[in-house]
Parts: sequence; structure tokens; C-alpha cells
Amino acid sequence: MALWVAVLLGSPWGGYLSPLLWHQHEMLFGFALAVIAGFLLTAGRLWTGLRTPEGLPLALLAAHWIAARILLYTGPASAAALVDGAFPFVIAAIMARVIVGSRNARNYFVVLLLCVVGAANLAFHLDHGALPLRATLWLVMTLVIVMAGRVVPSFTANALPHAGVVIRPQLDRLALAASLAAFGADLLSLGAPFVAPLALLAAVLHAMRQWGWAPWATRSRPILWILHLSHAWIPLGFLLLGLGALEIVANNVALHAFGAGAMGGMIIGMITRTALGHTGRPLATGWAEVAAYVMVHLATVLRVLVGLAPGLGTLPVITVSGALWVAAFLLYAAAYLPRLAMPRIDGKPG
Repeated sequence: MALWVAVLLGSPWGGYLSPLLWHQHEMLFGFALAVIAGFLLTAGRLWTGLRTPEGLPLALLAAHWIAARILLYTGPASAAALVDGAFPFVIAAIMARVIVGSRNARNYFVVLLLCVVGAANLAFHLDHGALPLRATLWLVMTLVIVMAGRVVPSFTANALPHAGVVIRPQLDRLALAASLAAFGADLLSLGAPFVAPLALLAAVLHAMRQWGWAPWATRSRPILWILHLSHAWIPLGFLLLGLGALEIVANNVALHAFGAGAMGGMIIGMITRTALGHTGRPLATGWAEVAAYVMVHLATVLRVLVGLAPGLGTLPVITVSGALWVAAFLLYAAAYLPRLAMPRIDGKPG
């Protein structure tokens, strides 16, 4: 993100891809996929009781990801395609070993989703087109929608048993079905008659299911409200997708609502929560976490506003937005790297 903002401000570009394609690819296959991999490697052990890579194998996996990031900038294109294209399939194979090996049928879809993401990445490397990138954003959002439906209400109900959290599995399934239909209609370029009503239906269904999760009850718990606030970008994103299909707003406004708000917000919320839990610390936030949460969402608001009101001054606002995003994750790194580099404080493995 820092490099992308620097390029927008006029810094020279030496990558073999166009800056925009590089930015879009790396936010999905660099940033988001790294977080998804980390989440699945951690969750897979909890789901199945089987060991996922640690020590040297985990270090080699991280080195694979780093090499892909370097090659995506420097090229050559063939080497980038080979190294970067393999990464999603490596993660899929690791997850298949533990999920299929334990017959954890509930999460078989994870392996399939990773393979589809891998196929989309290979398609991008073949023709450097925008369609595989858009498809990957919708795939990532599908994973966010499914996982949010599991963790947000359960975390809220566990922490606030008197909040009156209501989970409606049928509503969750309807919201997911409407989301997939809207994403599919968008990818197939079916136009406003299909995309707009499906996206608006998905927006209503997601708003309804979140209302049942008692979001207002979390207002004094940052570790919870960050997840609710991030999820709120999902119905808003579908609303903007529908309005974009109707050409009422710019087409890319919904992409940033989903990518920066829902995806980015869920990521900063979950990486703080999981880091606290898996280092043996209480699930309590301080000023650093709250500041990072606010900066990610303020960055999203500014980026979405640029699309809604270009007269604001596009470049200065995007620059501030990008700077806030970078600052949020740098703050996370500064606060959490020392904790993650040390053994758990409770003496347990991890």
C-alpha cells in the first residue's frame, strides 16, 4: 500500500505489471491470501486436532510467499507465475491433509475455495486481465461472509450472554445465496436488470442477519465492535454494487467498501484477537488496537467518499486514506511483533 501511494504521488515505477494491476493483485494474492493462509493454518489445527506446519516448514512457506511478492514486482513474468501461482495450491494441499484426513466435512469447502483462488491466480498470470482479480475479490468475500457468520455472533454471544444474540441459519443461507447470485451476475456482466436487484436483496439480508447479532451491545467492547463494524461494510458494499450497476455511483466504490472495509476491517479485528488468544493473553484491547481499528475504517470511509464525490480532491484524499491504512498495520506490527516473537505467557505450546 505504501508503494502504491508513492506511485500515485509520482514516484518512478519499475515493475513489469502496470501499477494498477500490481496493486489489485497484491492486495488480494499478497495481503489477503497471506492472512487467509495464517487463519486457516491456525484454525485447521483447532478444527481437526492435527498439526499444521510449524518451525522450518512454516518458515519455508513464509519464504515462498516472500519470493512471490518480490517476483511480482521484479519479474520475469514466467518466474512470478510459477512461484506465485503455486502458493494457493500449496496452502490447499496442507489444508486438505488435515481437513480431509480428519473427515472434517463441514470445512471441505475451504480446500475447494483455495483451489478456485489458485485457478483465478493462474488465469491472471496467463493474460494479466482484470476479470480474475474481480472474481478473486468475490471469492475472498464469500469466505469472509461464511466465517463472519460463524465467529461474529458466537464471539458476541459468549462475551455478552445477555445481549440477546439471535442466529438464524436459514437467513444466513439466504444471505449467502443472494451474495453468490449477485457476485455471479456481476462477473457475467448481466447488467443492471440482474445485478441491481440481487445486490440490493443481498444488502437487505445481510443487514437483517447482523441486526440479530446485537451489534449495539458491543459498543463498549472494541474487540467485538471492530467485527460488527467491519461486517457492516458487507450490506453497504452490496448496496453500492447495486447502485453501481444502475450507474448511480462509480463502479469501483463497492470494490473498496468490500476490500478495504469488510475484508481489511475483519483482518485487523481478527489478527489482534487471535494474536492475543494464541499468546495466552486476555482478550482486551488497548489504545494501539483501538487506534488501528479506527484508522482502517477511516481510511475506508475516505476511499469510498472519493468514489461518491470526486470533487473532494481525489489524490489528496486517496493519499491520506492510504497513509491511514499503512499506519494502522504498522501500529499492529509494532505492538504485536514482540508478543508474537516470544513464547506464550501461559507456558502452553504455540
